[in-house]
Amino acid sequence: MDSQDILNSTETYLQKCISPHAEIIDSDSEALKTAVAGLEDRSLLALRVPQKWGGAEIAPEIFYQYQELTARYSGALSFLQTQHHSATAMLANSDNEMLKSRYLPAIAQKELRLGIGFSHLRRSGNPAVTATPTKAGYLLSGKVPWVTGFALFQKFIVAAVLPDNRAVFGLVPFANIERESGKIACSEIMQLIAMNSTNTVTATLDNWLLHESEIISVKPLGWISENDTKNILNFVPGTFGCIRAGLDVIAAAAAAKNSPFIAAACQKLEQKLDRLKQKFPQSQHSSKTEQLALRAQAIDLAVRCGHAAVAVSSGAANGALHPAGRVYREALVYTVSGQTKDVMEATVDRLIEFEI
Repeated sequence: MDSQDILNSTETYLQKCISPHAEIIDSDSEALKTAVAGLEDRSLLALRVPQKWGGAEIAPEIFYQYQELTARYSGALSFLQTQHHSATAMLANSDNEMLKSRYLPAIAQKELRLGIGFSHLRRSGNPAVTATPTKAGYLLSGKVPWVTGFALFQKFIVAAVLPDNRAVFGLVPFANIERESGKIACSEIMQLIAMNSTNTVTATLDNWLLHESEIISVKPLGWISENDTKNILNFVPGTFGCIRAGLDVIAAAAAAKNSPFIAAACQKLEQKLDRLKQKFPQSQHSSKTEQLALRAQAIDLAVRCGHAAVAVSSGAANGALHPAGRVYREALVYTVSGQTKDVMEATVDRLIEFEI
């Protein structure tokens, strides 16, 4: 499929199979499992796998459009597949050719899904997960506080801090498992206010042997900060999708209530989205400050559109299966996804820019 075929296939699937069940997918992990399998069946989980390994290897601008589409129709599905695509991209960029030859074709052949567990590298203080060098690789011990996709992914990328403060990244089973080479124990599934179906857990590793054949990379001290700076805009396309989801609810309310003022409000909010989307391509080459401002503006608009969706839906929005409530909760997730101190500051600065 060419790029347009990929986007058309994605939107058709999302409109026909996901949108009618988005509220159930948000809370039911089995429904989400079926939804992500639908993406996989259409080869949409191999978009970042290089063509030499059987994937689509689509251009970044096409992937951004894909991310916006998935987020528009289901935040839970979007968030889950984002974890997988992030892991896939990291694996594809590894220097471990044997590892890539084993796992990238498996992803392309719809046999493997991956999660990620390294956000703890952003935390100060003692390392959450440590790595002790051995002849065969590294012994990993500690607690990964946040891993999404239990029972939905087969493996996840974990990061552990070495004695010299570098970080080693490697693949480990995403399961409760104990053997001579160590133990992995996953917690009960966390109860979240949004995207609860994504099965987020804490994973505890006890002297787990990360064999050298499973190592993706070793990164220098400070890598996570540099990576975050490069990726300030990564969550913006998904946030655009969340904004669009809010606008869909508002437009539906305007039609159902035959309300000119709701329709006018929807149009004004859509114009704001259009302006943000016009800024996005050029922002890839903008300063860090400008990128943070765009991220904060997108977050702000997502929350506003979610709130507006609740307002125009009246009391019905308080129903557990009403789309307005789901979209509003999803906006909260996009507020904190991949959040750094800089993103937090830009978000809060944006929120206090009003007068009473």
